[in-house]
Amino acid sequence: QVQLVESGGGLVQPGGSLRLSCVASGITARFFTMAWYRQAPGKQRDLVASIDIKGTTNYVDSVKGRFTISRDNAKRTVWLQMNTLKPEDTAIYYCNTAPNAIANWGQGTQVTVSL
Repeated sequence: QVQLVESGGGLVQPGGSLRLSCVASGITARFFTMAWYRQAPGKQRDLVASIDIKGTTNYVDSVKGRFTISRDNAKRTVWLQMNTLKPEDTAIYYCNTAPNAIANWGQGTQVTVSL
């Protein structure tokens, strides 16, 4: 059974930082491109950043220069370092494979950027 467990979210002021973690079990994550997605209230879930098996990363324009995705295949973990956070980054953040999310979605981790 594939399980993805996200953590590290919280409430942060604009300009602050958070580091999200995703631990994968039941899946040989090292064989897949992994990604972080986010879903803001009332909006669809969108891919934010991805990292392939060679470590090549891609980001949506809105987070370029602020977010960094990384992975450790031995630890079956993917991270998302988020700096200079903005209110528009507020969302539930999820991890999954990419470009197709083949694993069951986890519960995600809530990120709220507010004064």
